[in-house]
Amino acid sequence: MGAVSLIDVARRRVELPATRIPSGRMVELPGRGGSTYVTDTPGPHPDSPAIVLLHALGTTGLLTWFPAIEPLSRRFRVITLDQRWHGRGIQGAEFSLTDCADDVAALVDVLGLDEVIVGGYSMGSIVAQRVWRQHPAIVAGLVLGATTDRFQLTAAERGFFLGMGSTMVALRGVSRSRTAVRAARAAARGVDLEVSDLHEWALREFRSTSPWAVGQALAALGQHHSRPWLSRIDVPTAVVAMMRDRVIPTPRQLALARAIPGATVHEVDDGHAGCVLGAGKFVPRFVEAAATVNARRRDFPRHRPLR
Repeated sequence: MGAVSLIDVARRRVELPATRIPSGRMVELPGRGGSTYVTDTPGPHPDSPAIVLLHALGTTGLLTWFPAIEPLSRRFRVITLDQRWHGRGIQGAEFSLTDCADDVAALVDVLGLDEVIVGGYSMGSIVAQRVWRQHPAIVAGLVLGATTDRFQLTAAERGFFLGMGSTMVALRGVSRSRTAVRAARAAARGVDLEVSDLHEWALREFRSTSPWAVGQALAALGQHHSRPWLSRIDVPTAVVAMMRDRVIPTPRQLALARAIPGATVHEVDDGHAGCVLGAGKFVPRFVEAAATVNARRRDFPRHRPLR
């Protein structure tokens, strides 16, 4: 499979993991309003279990997951996609977490898979929760990194989401303006990244999602609330908790794990950007979490229709 070495494009101020980036292709998702960019890395055997990885807010499938793909592929068939309004994802009239989850189900169907482990990071983990909620029959297990069951728990958070939603409406069509550039840099700081630290490939991936789209997705995240049904999750689940997270506080990540029956916790001593900038710590724990979920599949009953 063709690939590009990050060693050739890495910037000096940050040491990104030296790995290979798998090539991908545009895949049409019938009934979903368009196509999205997908990578599909084979596992060690033709019948290796499949894991679909869902990326964080404002990034792409590859930008969140490139350090983890090769290590995971020693055990799994590894699939990434750009979620709608991100990177080369579907550009629909609206952004909703419900649509993102339906897109995942459509991709699983296109690839001819019966069921998959769904892994996510930050926003991707919230979408993963919704994939189980909306399409339980295709979910063999969940690996949830840096996530929560809801936002807007404090007055400061409520004000932030309210202001962000209205501000980003004004950014439509001004992606090249100074306002948009400032918004992009603000979004980068929100996940502990500095734009100037990113090598050219990562910067291109980051810029492939407009600030306006990030704002709309953020507004949708502000409405997320899965607490009422977390206790009904009936597939093996692992929660990868970032123990120095300033974006999604660690206690919320651990509280989510406690709310899901039988969920295992895999701690990473890093912050919210640790999926890439702390890959040496994060990737082994995520692989461990995915392997744990896969090993526990036989202990859970087959899926039942959602009540």
